[in-house]
Amino acid sequence: MTTAEIQEIKVLVLRELPAVLAQDTEFALVLEGMLSERFPRRAQSTDPIDRDVRSYPHYAPNSDFRTVGDIFSVATNPERKKPFDIRAVMRAVADQDHRPLERWAAMAGAESAVVFDAHVGGYPVAVLGIESRPLRRSGFLPADGPDQWTAGTLFPQSSKKVARAVNAASGSRPLVVLANLSGFDGSPESLRKLQLEYGAEIGRAIVNFDGPIVFCVVSRYHGGAFVVFSGTLNDNMEVIAVEGSYASVIGGAPAAATVFAGEVNIRTDADPRVVELKGRLDGAEGNERASLRVALADLRASVRSNKLGEVAGEFDRVHTVERALRIGSIDAIIPAGRLRPHLIEALERGMRRTLERLPQEADRG
Repeated sequence: MTTAEIQEIKVLVLRELPAVLAQDTEFALVLEGMLSERFPRRAQSTDPIDRDVRSYPHYAPNSDFRTVGDIFSVATNPERKKPFDIRAVMRAVADQDHRPLERWAAMAGAESAVVFDAHVGGYPVAVLGIESRPLRRSGFLPADGPDQWTAGTLFPQSSKKVARAVNAASGSRPLVVLANLSGFDGSPESLRKLQLEYGAEIGRAIVNFDGPIVFCVVSRYHGGAFVVFSGTLNDNMEVIAVEGSYASVIGGAPAAATVFAGEVNIRTDADPRVVELKGRLDGAEGNERASLRVALADLRASVRSNKLGEVAGEFDRVHTVERALRIGSIDAIIPAGRLRPHLIEALERGMRRTLERLPQEADRG
């Protein structure tokens, strides 16, 4: 980068800085010493509280979804596995007459986490989303790491960004998390770059968060995320899920490959095609036996892949959000058309709980 280019960037930053700082004031300014000013002041908004987010437009490369409603539709996304743009969902939820401010947008290696300061129902909130489509990595690619930022996954820097966002909102404004999160990347590169430490920092930030948290599963919710965003870590956290979502400690595919690997192998060996070819192999000799052994190995690999998908599907059909609701992992299941009004109601409940606790905390202090 040349000196002239650097100077041009400095001029641009200095020109935009006053507007950014002025907008930041809308999300964080409170008057100290007043009980009613525990949270930033509610802004005037003409955006209806009960607006249905499903009609909001959705545009993303290599995506067939044209509206946010397509993401939640049984017809267009029955297993909630198709990629989508999480920013479209975040903007759909936020007030349309207040422009959101994206935080740490240029943080290198943290592209899979998206942080907005926005208004929801007029209330200033921090909105956190996990990118739900694969993103290209830039720069040098280590041989022991992923070649792209995969959808619904947290990597070391994005984990750091999430922890930073939670800590920044704590004691200031409520936090809304829109989650399509299958867990943390476990590649050697990520582990080498402090993935475990940054993941733990998210858990610490949730435990220490001062204020209401509304966590909403919009698609899938698996893996380590099930632990660090658990409602048991903070008693002012409300966990909800959109109908048709999936929530479990482990997803169907990894469960089939690890926990139920033995069952997959049993089903593979019992497949009629494998049994028939094994019988032919037992009675063969010489070159025919060698060729049948190769054919059997290829067939077993193909059948095993099918059985993996079969077991994964069975697991997902059992581990639905309805099951998560029954065992207490989530607090409510809502239709997609109620996403925005329910979030606003949950925010109001959380803020009331926070204000009710202030006199008790003052007495203890």
